[in-house]
Amino acid sequence: MKLSSEEIEILKILEENNKIPVETIASMVLSNEETVKKTIQKLEDEKIIISYPTLIDWTKVEGQENVVAMIDVKVTPKRGVGFDDVAERIYRFPEVSSLYLMSGAYDLSITVEGKSMNQIAAFVSEKLSTIENVISTTTHFMLKKYKHDGVVFDRGNDKDRRMVITP
Repeated sequence: MKLSSEEIEILKILEENNKIPVETIASMVLSNEETVKKTIQKLEDEKIIISYPTLIDWTKVEGQENVVAMIDVKVTPKRGVGFDDVAERIYRFPEVSSLYLMSGAYDLSITVEGKSMNQIAAFVSEKLSTIENVISTTTHFMLKKYKHDGVVFDRGNDKDRRMVITP
């Protein structure tokens, strides 16, 4: 779908911060509130805006820490449907938070969340590896999150991080 420059600008603003009030967005794109509301509704109806996520640093909430793993999966694509059929079987598992078709040595990249490494290991061995077209998996456990969706985590003391430039 071809979008106007105003629609693209609204998308960029919402992607950066979806909590910005409509009246602020309207002033930023030099439009009126009603037009912005209709534009946002249109973008939602067309499934261009899929959801409005909230980014939470769960490591700061006691008892809510999850283990996150990124799993590379090599699969044999099915005739007529390619990777879509296998991907659909995988993304239906509640442990799977994201799934991507990739280029390179592995076909699929999966992000899985669980309460422990053992829970993720059980998912890989009992659910993922038993899928007929899965040839192999490689699991990488996330140790620390520095940046996610453009947001930097735990800047510590927020000291001045500008580059020093001398003449």
